[in-house]
Amino acid sequence: MLLNEFESKEMLRKAGITVIDTRLVSSQKAAIDTAKQIGFPVVMKIVSPDISHKSDVGGVRLGLTNAAQVGKAYREIINSVKAKVPNAKITGVTVQAMAGAGVEVIIGMSKDAQFGPVMMFGLGGILVEVLKDVSFRLIPLERKDAAEMIREIKGYALLQGVRGQPPADIAALEKLMVKVSVFIDKNPQIKELDLNPVIATKDGVIAVDARIVLE
Repeated sequence: MLLNEFESKEMLRKAGITVIDTRLVSSQKAAIDTAKQIGFPVVMKIVSPDISHKSDVGGVRLGLTNAAQVGKAYREIINSVKAKVPNAKITGVTVQAMAGAGVEVIIGMSKDAQFGPVMMFGLGGILVEVLKDVSFRLIPLERKDAAEMIREIKGYALLQGVRGQPPADIAALEKLMVKVSVFIDKNPQIKELDLNPVIATKDGVIAVDARIVLE
């Protein structure tokens, strides 16, 4: 059973894992009101159990800076999805805060038939598919395991700061990975988990997108 993005984030948030402020709406007015509450700029994304790649069907809008843009984006998202996937069940649209700049990383988990839950860490966003720069450990993780995983990837230099960019808060990233490990340990019904991207900055870390699959 695949939880939608909003459900996944709510489950993580209740477990004390920092996720970006994300709310589910089902009308244009609610989208505008919610965006005003969250504060601009915002991101909007379609929520549907029948759509896994939201961008491919015109289901994502980024960097919306005012109410008029949010209202227009809501209409465009719904119309685009209905045109491209006519039979898709539309749960609603998420409105979320726009994350600041930082290094995008992925924290994932899948269950190995022999060893059980395994955690993955690496560079996130589209880079995870292109570079496959990742490390793995069995769950449960200790802090030293998280530290080793972070330092094993080739992209570790990005987290240390390059070309004048400040280094990311590595300690906060280690703590997040341990929290995710505890979360998985306490919820054995979770089959797969992806936090991608997690934005790592000098001020901390925050999960921007989340996906959870239950047994």
